[in-house]
Amino acid sequence: MEAILPADLPNRECVACGAARHLQLVTEINEVMNLTRITAPREAAIKHILDSVMPWRLFAGAKTVLDAGTGPGFPGLPLALTLPDTAFTLAESTGKKARFVESAIAELKIGNARVWPERVEDLGKRERYEIVTARAFAPMPKALKMLMPLLKKGTRALLYKGPDVESEIADAEREAKMAGVKFEIVMRYELPEGLGARNIVQITVRLPA
Repeated sequence: MEAILPADLPNRECVACGAARHLQLVTEINEVMNLTRITAPREAAIKHILDSVMPWRLFAGAKTVLDAGTGPGFPGLPLALTLPDTAFTLAESTGKKARFVESAIAELKIGNARVWPERVEDLGKRERYEIVTARAFAPMPKALKMLMPLLKKGTRALLYKGPDVESEIADAEREAKMAGVKFEIVMRYELPEGLGARNIVQITVRLPA
């Protein structure tokens, strides 16, 4: 695991150890609960762990981060292992998935992560975070609608997107204009072994001119 992680990743050894155990837990529960289609160990390490932590610098320094629709805990748990001074809230509305993530946090002893078993749009109405992130989330127009309660409170979104990011942004331009938000691709990277192009899209509320 450690060999695939970026050389400059903070707490690299701790991340490698915790992430390997996390993937093991996912594999075990996947036999009875369909959490992921990616089961080959190396592919899972690259697509789940490496992909989650590649943009770590964009999260560095934030005090609070919300992972919207975390599923089995990505990208929230690998990022929490990387950035122990940041408080991560992992939102997952499917109860059995939320319970799995809660058990993984306890098993891995991640003191800076917690789980809320509810929809991100409901959570966003009452709480505020510096950053909201999501990976394998909804298409951009739907994601924008779901995240607006948070964005209106000054939160910025950092969304993990694939190679068709430009078309997703174009599909959401009308909604973005109406909501007064702007999109910016702040990072692009390629996963090794030809496993895909990734883009991080930042969404923020436009400031008055």
